[in-house]
Amino acid sequence: MARPQSRYVCQACGTAHLRWEGQCRGCGAWDTLVETLVRDAPARSARRPAVPREPGVVQPLRALAALDVERRPTGIGELDRVLGGGLVPGSIVLLGGEPGIGKSTLVLEAAAGIAAASGEATASVLYASGEESAGQLRLRAQRLGLLDGPAGDAVRVVAETDVERIVEAARREAPRLLVVDSIQTVTVEAMEGPAGSVGQVRESAARLAEFAKTSTTAVILVGHVTKDGSLAGPKTLEHLVDAVLALEGDRYGAFRLLRAAKNRFGSTEEIGVFEMVGSGLVEVSDPARAFLTERPSGAAGSVVAATLEGSRPLLVEVQALVAPATAGMPRRTVSGCDPNRLALLVAVLGRRAGIAIGGQDLYASLAGGLSVAEPALDLPLALALASSHRDRALDPATVVCGEVGLLGELRPVVGLERRLREAARLGFARAIVPAGDGATRPVVPGFEVVGVSTLREALAVGLGTDGSGDGRRRSGS
Repeated sequence: MARPQSRYVCQACGTAHLRWEGQCRGCGAWDTLVETLVRDAPARSARRPAVPREPGVVQPLRALAALDVERRPTGIGELDRVLGGGLVPGSIVLLGGEPGIGKSTLVLEAAAGIAAASGEATASVLYASGEESAGQLRLRAQRLGLLDGPAGDAVRVVAETDVERIVEAARREAPRLLVVDSIQTVTVEAMEGPAGSVGQVRESAARLAEFAKTSTTAVILVGHVTKDGSLAGPKTLEHLVDAVLALEGDRYGAFRLLRAAKNRFGSTEEIGVFEMVGSGLVEVSDPARAFLTERPSGAAGSVVAATLEGSRPLLVEVQALVAPATAGMPRRTVSGCDPNRLALLVAVLGRRAGIAIGGQDLYASLAGGLSVAEPALDLPLALALASSHRDRALDPATVVCGEVGLLGELRPVVGLERRLREAARLGFARAIVPAGDGATRPVVPGFEVVGVSTLREALAVGLGTDGSGDGRRRSGS
């Protein structure tokens, strides 16, 4: 068989070029040429007539056979939660994150969990290390305490960067899990580009995905991220895999968050919470309490928000600081929340609530390195800004959640009862929430629920500032 040749194919129009060029001569697009393997189709013999192909079988939706998915738990509850219950045989998962965030530690612990769950003396996990040597990987496993357990024998390591050799070893060992660390370090011999190039990453992932689909081996790919936080490589890399996981957090902090940006076998709303300690990543059993351990009591600019990540309610401290502008252009520094949402809330506070802070420096962050994008964070962030501006603290036993509209109105949020019950469990006594329909507002025994309709009413209830009425509507005992 002739060796496949590579061409640089434009991702916009499909024109093939013999060498890389900055601009496609077919459509004029810039930076769209990607190295791609071109395999010639086998020539059909002129002597042999074409064999007619059977038409595809058409079935109604009701007659399709049900797929019984048997998941394999990794032994890490937070990882299994995000995956939807465990790894699906034959699936391929992409894990990305910042350098030093703990990606290799997480996949090595997952490999050890799969090895312990299988209980087999033969190879149950194959770890293909392209970034670290075998000796470096042993040092990591020793630090995690995995050498003396079942993983010491059941996890096989191959220090290889050639995809064909990795797939050949995987077919020979027939593992339950194949880990490739990382996809940016492996190459396909038939391609000329260096490791990490767009063509190499795409072709390597395609070879590994083909192996996963034709076997019962689950594959985990560790991927790098760019400076803006997105996964490095072509966008087709995310389309090839079944699940895309992102490990987030401050690398200098203790907590790590695992999110699913794509999951064909489960929800993308769940998150996993870990804590980085000397012995590796440890699951956080009570994340709602963990994010509030160092919260100051009675500090202006601090508000506890009742957020919801998938089916898990999380209480997180929102901190804001309003300071006089020291330069001509006011500063806007945001960590953990959407800066565009902050700009919107500043405009609504000035126009609808009489709190003009648009000309001052604004700083907002979520404690613990958490990142939240849901609309229920609007009202806590607005109250934190007003609290810092008025230098008036919110009641430390109060939690807040709600979405703020452009007219200053408050809109209900989903999962309100779960948020309030979690707040009551952690010792909070009152919640400020959107009024909505009073008949459907949950009633939590021993917990006061204050419903407000506008942002001005929320300020009056939370900070005691002047507003058009206090707008209090109480429920509960």
